[in-house]
Amino acid sequence: MADWTAAEKSTIAGVWGKVNVNEIGPQALGRVLIVYPWTQRYFGSFGDLSNAAAILGNGKVAAHGKVVLNALDKGVKNMDNVKGTYAALSKLHCVSLKVDPDNFRLLADCLTIVIATKFGAAFTPEIQATWQKFLSVVVVALGSQYF
Repeated sequence: MADWTAAEKSTIAGVWGKVNVNEIGPQALGRVLIVYPWTQRYFGSFGDLSNAAAILGNGKVAAHGKVVLNALDKGVKNMDNVKGTYAALSKLHCVSLKVDPDNFRLLADCLTIVIATKFGAAFTPEIQATWQKFLSVVVVALGSQYF
């Protein structure tokens, strides 16, 4: 899917090594649900999602945000086979959950924003470009069952 240089692999692993899944995951998913409220339709069983405070304080949102980032860990560890790594997850989201595949891009964008906010100046434009390349590959892999 993508050819990675050694420097890109190192950069992606370096960013990932600084990510606190328990903090960043809930923030990224929460941001998606706040900024793109139509995405809430997939989380009807999560309880109160009526406003930003409710979303950010929702334990089910936080737990699922951690699940999402733990799944991203598999992509970091399998950069040479991202599509294969996410084949089953893509099928689940396409066939069973019927999630709009554009939501993967929205989540990737929100994740990048949360990481940039957390890392500040250390998240240089070059690092961000490499990180976004990685997330783009993950987004394509997650959407592969839709096409």
